[in-house]
Amino acid sequence: MKHPLLAYLLAAPLLLSHDSAGQSTTPNFKIQVVDNQIDIGYGLAIGDVDGDRRPDILLADQKEFVWYQNPGDKSSPWKRHVMAANLTPQDNVCIAARDLDGDGRVEVAVGAGWNPAETTDSTKSGAVFYLVRPQDPTQRWEAIRLPHEVTTHRMRWAKVSKDSHQLIVVPLHGLGNKNGEGRGVRIWGYEFPKNPRDTWKRHLVDSTMHLTHNFELWEDGATTGLIVAGKEGGGIFEWRKKRWRPYDDEVASNALPLLTKGTEGIGEIRRLNGGRAIATIQPMHGNLLQVESGAYTFAKPKPKVEDKVVDVLTDILSQGHALVCGDFLGIGSDQIVAGWRNPNAAGAVGVRLFKPKEEGNLEGYSLDDSVRMACEDLQAADLDGDGDLDLIASGRATLNVLIYWNQQKP
Repeated sequence: MKHPLLAYLLAAPLLLSHDSAGQSTTPNFKIQVVDNQIDIGYGLAIGDVDGDRRPDILLADQKEFVWYQNPGDKSSPWKRHVMAANLTPQDNVCIAARDLDGDGRVEVAVGAGWNPAETTDSTKSGAVFYLVRPQDPTQRWEAIRLPHEVTTHRMRWAKVSKDSHQLIVVPLHGLGNKNGEGRGVRIWGYEFPKNPRDTWKRHLVDSTMHLTHNFELWEDGATTGLIVAGKEGGGIFEWRKKRWRPYDDEVASNALPLLTKGTEGIGEIRRLNGGRAIATIQPMHGNLLQVESGAYTFAKPKPKVEDKVVDVLTDILSQGHALVCGDFLGIGSDQIVAGWRNPNAAGAVGVRLFKPKEEGNLEGYSLDDSVRMACEDLQAADLDGDGDLDLIASGRATLNVLIYWNQQKP
């Protein structure tokens, strides 16, 4: 019997609009400005940098990789520290942070060389670095350059076995790719060595997709998997028998491309409720927020692909570019928070929370006044240790990093 991946969708209702006591549950967040003088704010990561057991905020800004030190209270400023700067002539683009060795402090990798129009020359497009921590993490970190593909775009750390981690790096285009045509994107898993200055063994995840934009990892016991969003819709892969392999269940492998019917691919993709549903922003940099619920299950007889249900939650986004899922309201099932970076038909940019299965609310719940955050990236984490998920957003045109403190009682 195959191990049930978290990508499976169960045919249960996703969410009620009331809590278990029957009371209406609405979002209640308070905004704090972390930084209002960034240059772009391409990507965010969350993790304990200094070992004080408080999550810090890490940012891939235009020319600098920085971290903001968690002060431990909501009234104090988050102190900004530069980790590395000007690693390539082009912009920075992504950052990954995770404690790999169990010492309570994150290891950090970064992506730079952002030049999406250049797909033929890897010396002019793309870059991957591992940052070596100094004794004092507020000082500059040493950058070790690793092999890379053109158009490096997204990265995350994955735990693939008890004692092994890989840095998963997803470019935007394949080598020589033009307009989403040509060679597929080569997605690599970089195996973290005992000495990061040694050669990093690379494992090919996939090379068949085009215009891959974002992805999500999950770890379920002995199984590590990932879902990648791209031009073809999406792909599901798992680490199995010491190799990355396409997930071989016919229903699962056929489901994600069906999500893109009538669109031009998927830009953002996340799982809800432990993988029982999938949320997407479509097309790439698009306006549609969708949720697919259905059946990827081992039940017999197997469900049909046609039994899936795709719900459009909203079409008000413009350049939708950020997506996180979690139970922010403490009601026992996930909500979706989506951000977009260009003014929409109403002239607004913003971050909004949506409840799947909530009828007649295409605009969701605004988490601010919808003008102060042109959202480029979003992360969710419990920054203050109070048991609920807070939100962290970086704004492209608004040039800021904001915390949305969750005031909901856990």
